[in-house]
Amino acid sequence: MALLRPPCSSDGSNSKSQVPRLPPLTLSTPELVSEHTPCTLHHSILPPELACRLFYTLLYASRDWKPNKWWLADRVVESSHRSFFFKRGGNGGTEPEDDMTEAAQYWYNGRPTDPPPPFPPPMEEACQIIERIVNVEMRKRRRFPLEWGGYPSTKGEEPLIWRANVAASNCYAGAKETVGFHSDQVTYLGPYPTIASLSLGVSRTFRLREVVPLDERDKRAARTYNIPLRHNSLVIMHASTQEIYKHAVPPQNSIDMFHPPFPPPSSLTDDEEALAALHEPSNARINVTFRFYRPDYHSKTTPRCKCGVPCILRPDMKNRYEDMPTASTVSDVSRARGDSTSNAVPSASSASRPPISSSSKKTMVAKYWWTCYAGAQNDGKGCGVWKVMDIKAEGRGPFVGDIAAMKHE
Repeated sequence: MALLRPPCSSDGSNSKSQVPRLPPLTLSTPELVSEHTPCTLHHSILPPELACRLFYTLLYASRDWKPNKWWLADRVVESSHRSFFFKRGGNGGTEPEDDMTEAAQYWYNGRPTDPPPPFPPPMEEACQIIERIVNVEMRKRRRFPLEWGGYPSTKGEEPLIWRANVAASNCYAGAKETVGFHSDQVTYLGPYPTIASLSLGVSRTFRLREVVPLDERDKRAARTYNIPLRHNSLVIMHASTQEIYKHAVPPQNSIDMFHPPFPPPSSLTDDEEALAALHEPSNARINVTFRFYRPDYHSKTTPRCKCGVPCILRPDMKNRYEDMPTASTVSDVSRARGDSTSNAVPSASSASRPPISSSSKKTMVAKYWWTCYAGAQNDGKGCGVWKVMDIKAEGRGPFVGDIAAMKHE
């Protein structure tokens, strides 16, 4: 009869069941966020009056924002929250109008859209402050080889390595408007992007969960990190966040209403009733994600699939390396590019900076690939095109240091 008995689950034969599952961890301080994730948390990032003015401006504008829609399997699904896309004007916006129009369209999952409007004045004012902080924070960190190499600078000045030129904005009204786990497409951001995410209004939880590499799934499970984001807080998702983690804004059982400490600016509208309504306690969270769309990834260089629409670029999150490439990999990369091996080294300043990750997580992505995205709007049907990104053939860069690619297996 023992032959008919199912094997005992405790005899070690099922190693997957023995992988410990860790409880969610709340990261309530900037120190905890930096310790456990590739992000940094900054409270009271804007002057209080500016934070409130920007909140009012976007809350009033969000009346005309729309939920995002896309095909999933055989049906159309709709986001619970509303979104909008802005481009930066003046010296901050470096891309042509048609390029930003296409970028906005594919922010909305390929849905046709009007050209994005420029940053409203309070957003531009906030962006200048945030841009300075992001550049300071990035200079403290060791850079990844495939990050943007930065704009040229005059002698004696620090190069500007991150310049926000677009802002994707979201309005979450109430505790049940959410967004599920996802990583951001890097189609226009390029590899290892940095994204600055500003929270205004009610406090909501920002959730992170690692995508565990395939070769580690029988050894460990992903842990969920919850970061409470209050009004006027900034999370900088530094390089490797989109390569390692997915993020979400989960539903909550309850929220504390936001009581704006300043009155709305009278310049918003002549409607006194609308102004009075804006000053009432609010259940809304406004999220602004400032992004740098790299000039070497502008829309004219995006491959098209057989459907005739731009592909999207995603990292291979399931296959990662532990750290910087070895000397032999650097040599292989250099030869692939046609450069001399002596030039294919990380930037000189990287040696004196902290490691890319203080944890044991693998942070180096092996491949990025272009895939068909037509199915998001074409009744869920795409052509299935898939190809590995070739940065040499596609003319990408400049990158940090002189390393322009990782060795493809």
